[in-house]
Amino acid sequence: MSDTSDAVVDERVKEMSGLRKALIRPELGGIVGTVAVFTFFLLFAFDSGMFNSQGVMNWSVVSAQFMIIAVGACLLMIAGEFDLSVGSMIGFAGMMIAILGVTMAWPMWIAILVTFAICISIGALNGYIVVRTGLPSFIVTLAFLFILRGFTIFLPQTIERKTIIGGIREAAEGDWLGAAFGGKIFKGFFQWLGDAGVIATFERGNRQGEPVVDGIPMLIVWAILLVIVGHIILTRTRFGNWIFAAGGDAESARNSGVPVNKVKVLMFMFTAFCATVFATCQVMEFGSAGADRGLLKEFEAIIAVVIGGALLTGGYGSVIGAALGALIFGVVQQGLFFAGVESSLFRVFLGVILLFAVILNTYIRRIITGER
Repeated sequence: MSDTSDAVVDERVKEMSGLRKALIRPELGGIVGTVAVFTFFLLFAFDSGMFNSQGVMNWSVVSAQFMIIAVGACLLMIAGEFDLSVGSMIGFAGMMIAILGVTMAWPMWIAILVTFAICISIGALNGYIVVRTGLPSFIVTLAFLFILRGFTIFLPQTIERKTIIGGIREAAEGDWLGAAFGGKIFKGFFQWLGDAGVIATFERGNRQGEPVVDGIPMLIVWAILLVIVGHIILTRTRFGNWIFAAGGDAESARNSGVPVNKVKVLMFMFTAFCATVFATCQVMEFGSAGADRGLLKEFEAIIAVVIGGALLTGGYGSVIGAALGALIFGVVQQGLFFAGVESSLFRVFLGVILLFAVILNTYIRRIITGER
């Protein structure tokens, strides 16, 4: 008689090799890509200033922009849906803040909160139409891409006779909520680094020895905060399991008691929230809103998520992977400039990396599902 403590091996269960276990980690592509990109620019652009304090801040800000919208796009794609209206939502949200806070002279904090309420409601409407009609989210959000972009152009032209509204920075002066999107933190720490000679300084007016980097913009703070919150929700909560289930097999999830429709609608709302965060930080930084803001951002967000390992079919992905995909974007976009490469090649890079990521993710899906 064999020892009952011995493990019973079911021949129907296939052992997965260590390599395959590593391959099915959604962050793998993002990690490999990040290492490859940093290695390349360390070799070819190290002496160009890309990795000094100002250079690091430049590509960190660009990466944070991608990261904010990539978090929302990631959770929505894992839930099995797409939102192509993100870019138009960014332009629309920025214009609403400008119209309410500058043209109508509302307190900036009210203008920001009302804009968030409007945009999140539009996200909810997107989700409601998708789940109630059964139409592909690609089609529904494509329609809102044009609707929102049209309003973004029409409203300022009708009210101000122009498509760019300035004066936002002045209107937000001293506003508590405006500072939460357009301010900087750790200014004293960076001043100390400048005084200590750790980072470069320069003279500005009557101020001597001002550091070239005088703080961390709230844009970066928001990006880090959203990544942390998104990762915790996805990996540490029951709702995160619902997101995976809704995107993996919606019908089975419904039969198991998962409120699939509610999950999808909430993910559309969260995507709109992320787009509005991006827009608010952007208008506070530039001090103006333009009708052309946010163009192609929806596709850049999707590409970042795909690079981060999410499957286009839903049910699989990682917020950390999406954040790494956004980091790759920011580093490459700025790195090409520092390396003296023609900036238009950035679009070539996007196309190549997207194609590579889709091929890799298709292979991973076959490993997961056992397809050949």
